[in-house]
Amino acid sequence: MPQYPADLAMIAIIDYGAGNLRSITNGFKRIGVEAAVVDEPSKLKAADAVVLPGVGAFGDAMDKLAGFKSSIVDSAESGMPFLGLCLGEQVVFDASEESPGVEGLGLFRGECKRFTGNLKVPHMGWNTIKKVRDTPLLEGIGDGEYFYFVHGYYVVPKDMGLAAAVTEYGVTFPSVISSKNVHATQFHPEKSGDAGLMLLSNFAKLTKR
Repeated sequence: MPQYPADLAMIAIIDYGAGNLRSITNGFKRIGVEAAVVDEPSKLKAADAVVLPGVGAFGDAMDKLAGFKSSIVDSAESGMPFLGLCLGEQVVFDASEESPGVEGLGLFRGECKRFTGNLKVPHMGWNTIKKVRDTPLLEGIGDGEYFYFVHGYYVVPKDMGLAAAVTEYGVTFPSVISSKNVHATQFHPEKSGDAGLMLLSNFAKLTKR
């Protein structure tokens, strides 16, 4: 299991009523990383890094995030390490077919589309990632590693160069986004065994670089 030194920075996990906070907090705890659940936008200023979890619908999430939106965008644009998880990957883009007319955080250009055809939706269970470029977020994680997914929509960036890893499920979609200080995964690292803990450890280390 990956370990992280005790002299660590504080990671803020945003509580907006649409995230699996306990399992994410426990994931960081297992690697020795301090992670505090934050329910007020002003508290982000005291953090060294931000994690945005998410489960549920795009529109509901953005409604609940209304008070946090400007603080999240400001922290990301300031260079603070940011990690979006599952729905947290989708909302960093502009929009989603799931909630027409609802604006996302807009950190990246693009939208989310629903899986179509004869696929079982949601895409749920273990699936592999294929690395398409290097990123510190995936250090020590092998190509073809399995992670745990639960989602009915996938991101379609205007710039596919944002993808650090992709996954196949009827279509090829970005399962890891990485650009400067902003990162996101479509899967749940906190539910993905040692590989997921390694990813969380890699993110924690970014606060020290």
